Amino acid sequence: MIALAASARVLRVFQVVWVLGFLVGTTTHTADLIVGGVNTYSDFPLGVRLFWVSLTILDPATAALIIFRRRSGIVLGIAVIIVDIAVNWTVFVMVGGLSLFGVISQSLFAVLILVTARPLWRWFGPSPPRERGNLNG
Repeated sequence: MIALAASARVLRVFQVVWVLGFLVGTTTHTADLIVGGVNTYSDFPLGVRLFWVSLTILDPATAALIIFRRRSGIVLGIAVIIVDIAVNWTVFVMVGGLSLFGVISQSLFAVLILVTARPLWRWFGPSPPRERGNLNG
């Protein structure tokens, strides 16, 4: 019984870390847009700018899905963080303008996401029928 309670607490910590991490991303990109306007990333290639702006939607969507224990949040979170670190490391190496601390800390967050995804997947359980595409449920 104690082991189950401890396990549930650990899973809850994983969930909270995911939510906080994606909310940090939300805050960062939202603040960039508030301070710099639509041209906030104008020194970077168009595809990079569009991706970074899209994170103002993708990051909070991921956080919300994780809060509500949806497996789709795990899938979205993994996709977002993998693409994000690929984009950011490419920009860091090829263009510059990003901090080493930022790309390293984001990469460490990606490792944490990948390590904790499977236990969260099990804990979240099967998705509701609507999320599985079953229109009858």
